[in-house]
Amino acid sequence: MDVLELARWQFGITTVYHFILVPLTIGLSILVAIMQTAWVRTGKDSWLRLTKFYGKLLMINFALGVATGIVQEFQFGMNWSEYSRYVGDIFGAPLAMEALAAFFLESTFLGLWIFGWDRLSKRVHLATVWLFAIGTNLSAYFIIAANSWMQHPVGAVYNPKTGRAEMKDIGAVLSNPTALTAFPHVISTAFLVSGTVVAGIAAAWLVAKHHEIGAAKPTKAQTADRTLYRTALRFGAVVMLIAGIGVIITGDLQAKMMFKQQPMKMAAAEALCQTETGAQFSLLTIGDLSNSCADVTHVLTIPKLTSFLATGDWNSTVTGVEAIQAADVAKYGKGDYSPNLAVTYWSFRLMIGLGAFSAALAIAALWLSRRGAFPHQRWFKRLALIAIPTPYLAASIGWIFTEMGRQPWIVAPNPTGVDEIFLLTQSGVSSAVSAGEVLTSMIVFTLIYAVLGVFWYRLMVRYARLGAPEVEPPNKKDPGDGPLSFAY
Repeated sequence: MDVLELARWQFGITTVYHFILVPLTIGLSILVAIMQTAWVRTGKDSWLRLTKFYGKLLMINFALGVATGIVQEFQFGMNWSEYSRYVGDIFGAPLAMEALAAFFLESTFLGLWIFGWDRLSKRVHLATVWLFAIGTNLSAYFIIAANSWMQHPVGAVYNPKTGRAEMKDIGAVLSNPTALTAFPHVISTAFLVSGTVVAGIAAAWLVAKHHEIGAAKPTKAQTADRTLYRTALRFGAVVMLIAGIGVIITGDLQAKMMFKQQPMKMAAAEALCQTETGAQFSLLTIGDLSNSCADVTHVLTIPKLTSFLATGDWNSTVTGVEAIQAADVAKYGKGDYSPNLAVTYWSFRLMIGLGAFSAALAIAALWLSRRGAFPHQRWFKRLALIAIPTPYLAASIGWIFTEMGRQPWIVAPNPTGVDEIFLLTQSGVSSAVSAGEVLTSMIVFTLIYAVLGVFWYRLMVRYARLGAPEVEPPNKKDPGDGPLSFAY
């Protein structure tokens, strides 16, 4: 493998690993803030217990997310220095905003939230968790704005003297229509992930509590625990349903945006080799997808659905891979401008299909807990434990589709705007590093991440199994007394 392949593998491994942690932090920060708000408004200790319980899981996830996220930015100046030289003037701006504004905001107020339980008043302490949650989501927007510029360059000009893309309009970069469409989809996905985690853990505890009690009359504490976990279950299920609807709507908007801006990605997602009017949506395709369009056969299809997803018109024309490839060769010169069809085709379907597990859990949770009932079926616990990782996988596979579908471009051409700014992935890799150096760093990072992953999993499982802690309300007499202390 050469430097290019190794650098792509390293970036892919570290990015997917990091993004496994991101959706839970984004979504759970808001959900924990809502739980604490419910406690402040109602005074019910059950909401305080849920805040502490899921807040601890949030902190574990956030800590590892920070550690793995730092590596991402270093790669731009090391393995991808030619890319950074070409677009650093634009791409670096939202990344700097993310670090200087959003990350400092979230980390500062997270610290105040962790240590301020007995030091700050209820309402001031509540404000810290909301500011942390806002900072987390603001951080996500700046990252998406940077990535969206790679998908759809705007607000920049090409300087032929320096051979670089240069910033022209930061407002255009931050208000990129690609970012404005992608951000709601990412946030909806984050709520789907966090809602599934909240409901899945609560479901497991409800079933465990039922079998712990057995035929005996439940004690006051056991009744309180069952009521608490039922509240968390229904809360998570409602979040999942709302988020699921949001994912569908924003995904549809993204598909239509993708058709306009990156028609090759849209065609590759369907393995649509030939241009079709009223293009069908394939549920199953056989043939050698890894070898472009050779011997591709659609077996199970839904008539005209791809045309509707692309334009909103069931009878619209969708250009095929081969026609787009011919047009790109005419414009950019000889080369293969189509992505790996096997990756784009199957990642698109896995991304959609894995969401069905969260939907099943949400529907089952609301049905089994109706009219004050406490779910106790063992199959429900199994469904909950299976459902927890599926939105994680769907989110990660969605990013694989987004990034692999753009290939072979690291900065995709903008057919409707700036037509001078584009960069092939092979042109963005650093010429100063050797294959051995990249391979060594990739192995080291992969091993370190594997160790961190074991710690993350064991800590998450350990504290999830401990359940919601018994808590005492913070010092109500004088919250200003005493030093800051770690409240967990």
